[in-house]
Amino acid sequence: MTDSRIYEDLKRDHEKHRKMFDRIAETHGESEERRTRFEELRKELQAHAAAEEESLYATMLGDPELRDEARHSVAEHKEIDDRLGELFETDMGSGAWLTKFKELRHRYFHHIDEEEEEMFPAAEDELSDKTEKRLADKFEKRKPRELEMAANEDPGDERE
Repeated sequence: MTDSRIYEDLKRDHEKHRKMFDRIAETHGESEERRTRFEELRKELQAHAAAEEESLYATMLGDPELRDEARHSVAEHKEIDDRLGELFETDMGSGAWLTKFKELRHRYFHHIDEEEEEMFPAAEDELSDKTEKRLADKFEKRKPRELEMAANEDPGDERE
């Protein structure tokens, strides 16, 4: 039996993110509600990406069978973070903000669908149960720390 906890953790986060995007889409103009919900999403996406990269992706990059998929996903994380930065800098009451938000939502949903449908199954086939357990432990430990750090960073900030 495989230890699929790492994939379950990541999918649970993805579902949370989908709901957060939906709640932001229900807001209007430059409201406190939109600002608060966007800030929560920004921190959550940054923390998730960092913890995922430091656990699952770091291991996948070391495996020739999984390296290309991991590189692709790391590049998508960078693109998503850049788009978060653009939104962060754009007037929330403008049509440009809503357009950029919809583009981010589309790109992010595409990214997580790709992870869930292609990358996770490939990793599950390739990685041992022991490795998957270690990755889940690492992700679960790292994510809360990344949330704390994201609270003090803007999107696109380079980590020290």
